[in-house]
Amino acid sequence: MSFCSFVGGEVFKDHFQPGIYVCAKCGHELFSSRAKYEHSSPWPAFTETLRGDSVAKRKERPGALKVTCGKCGNGLGHEFLNDGPRKGQSRF
Repeated sequence: MSFCSFVGGEVFKDHFQPGIYVCAKCGHELFSSRAKYEHSSPWPAFTETLRGDSVAKRKERPGALKVTCGKCGNGLGHEFLNDGPRKGQSRF
């Protein structure tokens, strides 16, 4: 399943079948469907990445990190700290 090719609508927001979400640009594995959860944002929401090298992060503002593909640098959005489904979890 490709992730983050936002062109007029996000097709995977309400998609909850088992699988791996990959970078739309290079195919690098990013997130597992096991870490996906329902959220009010217009994009899919995940609590964690598949592996430590799945994404790269840099601080953008307090409470938010800019997230890119760990392989090709494709922009993936943000990690919102302490905004996950449980206390202390992040939301990607």
